[in-house]
Amino acid sequence: MIVTRFAPSPTGFLHLGHAYAALTACDTATRQGGRFLLRIEDIDVTRCRPEFEAAIYDDLAWLGVRWDMPVRRQSEHFAVYAAALETLRGRDLLYPCFCTRKEIAAEIARAGVAPQASELGPDGAHYPGICRKLAPEVRSQRIAAGAPYALRLDTAKAIEQVGRILTFEELGGGPNGETGRQQAKPETLGDIVLARKELPTSYHLAVVVDDALQGVTRVTRGEDLFAATHIQRLLQSLLELPEPSYAHHRVIRDASGRKLSKRDFAVTLSSLRHAGATPESIRAMAAL
Repeated sequence: MIVTRFAPSPTGFLHLGHAYAALTACDTATRQGGRFLLRIEDIDVTRCRPEFEAAIYDDLAWLGVRWDMPVRRQSEHFAVYAAALETLRGRDLLYPCFCTRKEIAAEIARAGVAPQASELGPDGAHYPGICRKLAPEVRSQRIAAGAPYALRLDTAKAIEQVGRILTFEELGGGPNGETGRQQAKPETLGDIVLARKELPTSYHLAVVVDDALQGVTRVTRGEDLFAATHIQRLLQSLLELPEPSYAHHRVIRDASGRKLSKRDFAVTLSSLRHAGATPESIRAMAAL
């Protein structure tokens, strides 16, 4: 049975791009007699708000989207993500990184090789490995002193431990328009952050754990997350989790060609609804 999901973050109100993603996932499951799940990705406890979460349920119900219960809220499952993190730590695949964004940007600038837009992954430019070779005693001293840090995956070592070429099934096409088996290239994302001193998970770790625990068999999401699939396939292999298929779809953009975004104050579904829009007109606007 096909199982899809929609996983918004309650850091703002839903917009047309969210409607497209939710309806695509729901329609995919409905057409094939499968299940559609709703997950609330609220690991960013400083930005998530109860009123935004309530609005998600309200907007989706208005659109006619129906989901299986219960709704999984990531903030209620930190212990599960911490256990997955410990598995990776036990394989000596994590290291603490004490760098600030400013220090990372300065190191990249010093290297004199500015990344092209096409080379940027979902986490931005590659981390240049400043802390990867720190001596164990230096790491221990900084942690003992209370220095803030992130835990990064030693991606090269992880690839070596897997010891085989990883692939994934792409059904949507993604940014390159290619379908079928794709070779995963996790090295293209570098040493990603998997957790922080105060938070036992990140997007990449939580999403692969959640998809496995919820039995998701088809990940439908925007093509802007296509690059994330490379590193997520690596994590699935390391944690011995099942591999879903992927269907990356186009993203909805504004008149200037920019992807709709909460931070850019994209027009919300609730404002469209109050202006007289209907679920059918939303589908038409999203070209569904």
